[in-house]
Amino acid sequence: MVRLKPDATYVMTRAALLTLAVALTSPVLSGQQPHAHSIPVVPAELLNRPLPLRANIGRAHDAVGTSLKDAQAYYDQGLAYLHGYVWIEAARSFNQALRIDPRLAMAQVGLTVAYAELNQPAAARTAMDRARTLAPQASEHDRSHIAARSAQVAAEAAPGDLARLAAYRKALDDALAKAPQDTELLMLRGVAESPDPADRGQGSVAASVPFYEKALALGAVAAHHYLTHALENTGRIADAQTHADAYSRAAPAIPHALHMNGHVLRRLGRIDEAVGAFEAASRAEAEYLRREKIPAEYDWHDEHNRDLLGSSYQYLGQMAKAERELKAAFDLPSSLIVQMYNKRAWPEFLIARGRTDDALAAAAVLKAHSVSLVRAVGRIEAGHARLAAGNLQAAAEESNAALTELRAASGGQALVAPALQQLQGQYLLRSGQRDRGHSMLEDLVKKIRALPGPDNWVQALFVMESIGRTARDADDWVFAEWVARQMIEHDPNYGGGHFALALALDRRGDVSNARAEFSLAAKYWAKADATLAELSRIRTAIPTFNPR
Repeated sequence: MVRLKPDATYVMTRAALLTLAVALTSPVLSGQQPHAHSIPVVPAELLNRPLPLRANIGRAHDAVGTSLKDAQAYYDQGLAYLHGYVWIEAARSFNQALRIDPRLAMAQVGLTVAYAELNQPAAARTAMDRARTLAPQASEHDRSHIAARSAQVAAEAAPGDLARLAAYRKALDDALAKAPQDTELLMLRGVAESPDPADRGQGSVAASVPFYEKALALGAVAAHHYLTHALENTGRIADAQTHADAYSRAAPAIPHALHMNGHVLRRLGRIDEAVGAFEAASRAEAEYLRREKIPAEYDWHDEHNRDLLGSSYQYLGQMAKAERELKAAFDLPSSLIVQMYNKRAWPEFLIARGRTDDALAAAAVLKAHSVSLVRAVGRIEAGHARLAAGNLQAAAEESNAALTELRAASGGQALVAPALQQLQGQYLLRSGQRDRGHSMLEDLVKKIRALPGPDNWVQALFVMESIGRTARDADDWVFAEWVARQMIEHDPNYGGGHFALALALDRRGDVSNARAEFSLAAKYWAKADATLAELSRIRTAIPTFNPR
């Protein structure tokens, strides 16, 4: 057995974790994807493919410098698609506007955003250059938007440069001083409150809300979308749901608009409705991809929706459905670093179900990636599988290899560092170093519970569930009970939290309260698979229990 040593070779100290916790240098990586897939690059032919004007995508309008009605209409359609994060259709719409009016500088500005989100930085730079070339002959409105986007591009090129971020915000403020009712500027200004200049609204904060509310009062339907993110991120979940519902009704043809309802319904404990929202988004996504003949790997949203749908099924104990969605998401090639990281959900699911060999095979796919950050994730998941199988030496070796990969990565370590902290903390529990393990894992639980966003919220539950299993395996039942109570505090509607607490209470002889917690677990798993192993344990504790 190898003991993790308190040096940089084996244990990532708190200082080392802080060193790795740097800002992401880019939301996109290049390199080879698992399963020998290349990272998907949407072909220019598709992005230039003509398209009709469409309904039910969320009304958007910004009067730009064109006298041609159709050019304006396609520009507005591009805006609506940008607001719905449908990058391919946004690019197609702006390119169509440019075919009608080649001097429409604002369509080039729209393309800078769409191409950037599609991982085509060269095309985005070309569009920005063209917008600047056209700017002298553009209207004052268009020039102010071009100047603001130029300032944002400069800030995006130097994330963490507060001066550039401040200059971008000032460009928006200057434009708004001249046009205080420009809803597009208002929404951009709300998004710019995020500390990440490349944010598109998902990272909205409390200070974003007044800008969005003013845009909404002026008729900007897309403000509902951004308000949903901002309110969700700041814990105002019921208010977020009001706007998510409004956006889904305004843009029923946008898969992400349907998906957003699932975010907040899940947080409100309305898990069945959340699943329904994610399933509706899945159907809309499938129809869109089929109709437009677009491979799923070209559209980031299909994988994202599968992740949340799969985790929702897992939450309900519907493991067969969860396996279908999580495996499909794992198999899709990805171009976004966050989605590459989220592929860890599949091996973690397999470990939770006791399928360590399958988890090792999945981890091996990630370990074969050409990007260091993704290889680190593979090493971490392999370490968890080895730990679950009781092979502490192999788990330590994987942890050390993951640390090496993280040090070699060019950016994004902040995303992965908590996962390595989890592995190392769980190793310390299993190797008898309880005090150090408790300290590391208590710190981790605090951090993951504070993370914003729907993925982080539910994954925090599954991370705590994993920690609890390790604590029980290490015969550390007091800590296992603490973790279970943290799970219930995080989400009292998850059956897994009550099941974990019941096991801990039963272990210390509190049979009455254990039975009560087993009963709550059964209640929240009422629609679980009949074969769910946890239900068998509940039957042992409560002989009269009938899941159906």
